[in-house]
Amino acid sequence: MKRLMVLLSMIAVALFATQAFCADRDAISKNVDEIVAGIDGGAEVTSFAYDAYDPYAFIMDTEGTLHVHPTLAGEDLKEHAMPIYEALQAATAEGVWITYEWGGEDKHSYVKKTESGLIVGSGY
Repeated sequence: MKRLMVLLSMIAVALFATQAFCADRDAISKNVDEIVAGIDGGAEVTSFAYDAYDPYAFIMDTEGTLHVHPTLAGEDLKEHAMPIYEALQAATAEGVWITYEWGGEDKHSYVKKTESGLIVGSGY
């Protein structure tokens, strides 16, 4: 009986973690969608702060310059992390989840293109 209770508890924790993970992905995609809608509606890129979102958001132009980012704003992502720059090229107007490696860990970002071709993303 004790083992059954432990097993059921572990299953419950896994289910709650999965739901939280899905909610986080939903929140991330919603944030990115809102930023893209704002830019497409005429808002200046500089009006978006990376830390206004959790996790942070980033905005990159087609040449690789990050306009919004916590540590690389104004920098060329191609110079700092070409594999990530290349992964971000998969962004679409509809939005897509991508996976890339950063700091030895897999990272997952939802990325979406604006009408002007900027790439907006956020992830974990």
